[in-house]
Amino acid sequence: MPFRSVVLKKPAFFCCFVFAWIAAGFADPAEIVVAGYNVENYTVTDRRDGNVHEKNAPKPEKEKEALFRIIKEINPDILGVCEMGPKDQFEDFKKHLEDAGLGYKDFEFVDGPDPQRHLALVSRFPIIERHSVVDAGYKLDGKEEKVKRGFLDVTIQVTPDYKLRLVGCHLKSKLAVPEGEALVRRNEAHLLHQHVARILEQDPKTNLLVYGDFNDTKNEPPLHEIMGPRAAPDHLYDLWLKDDRGETWTHFWKFADIYSRIDFLLVNKALMPEIAFEKSRIYRGSDWSAASDHCPVVATIRPVNREKK
Repeated sequence: MPFRSVVLKKPAFFCCFVFAWIAAGFADPAEIVVAGYNVENYTVTDRRDGNVHEKNAPKPEKEKEALFRIIKEINPDILGVCEMGPKDQFEDFKKHLEDAGLGYKDFEFVDGPDPQRHLALVSRFPIIERHSVVDAGYKLDGKEEKVKRGFLDVTIQVTPDYKLRLVGCHLKSKLAVPEGEALVRRNEAHLLHQHVARILEQDPKTNLLVYGDFNDTKNEPPLHEIMGPRAAPDHLYDLWLKDDRGETWTHFWKFADIYSRIDFLLVNKALMPEIAFEKSRIYRGSDWSAASDHCPVVATIRPVNREKK
């Protein structure tokens, strides 16, 4: 059974929580690995492989084989994914993780307005708070619009003394839409920044990691919008990860023949000192493109008791 949202109240409930924590087999890790990954159309959709076209087909088994081999190699404790299909596809995804021997105990799925592509997360630690957003809206050219994939937002109890909050997003792609894809993406980025600002206004010491497919590069307005002013207390820092060759791109856009960095891990001031940069990276195995058109971005965190900060 997945853990549900709870409010920790010391001392009685907290003591019971710690006991349940130990009984459930959770250890106090010196390090935790968090990954963000656009798994490219883990859904039923029209597909093309060379000259072969297939209607309403799931993600091919050869792609799944590469995908789960990569996830197993990274072995993240927490994995946030973009382009997850509807709930039945998420169940298939979880079954493959289980078959691969990856022990995830709790899950989040954001059923946003986009019927095909969703945000999801799996965790080896319990999710104790869920604040995911499915109805974030804005006006564009006088019309009401929704953030198509919503925002994933969970708080995870890594140890009895340490919580990590994760916010996931998948902003509008560069594929053309009548509303203007760049304008849509900018509005979604603005709402994401507002969401983050509320979190950090409530508690500036929150250990916050924002991840996802931003569909824009670091020099574009959506990234500046999300990260906020450099001197602001709620500014988010780009981890600026690299692969083993020192390269920083995370995505190959076949249509335009462009390699770019559009997948990010952003952290707030409280979490930054806990990032083990020497163990954080962009995964670039030889078969990365067999699984997805994106590469996973990976951060290693060394948890510090919040009360000691």
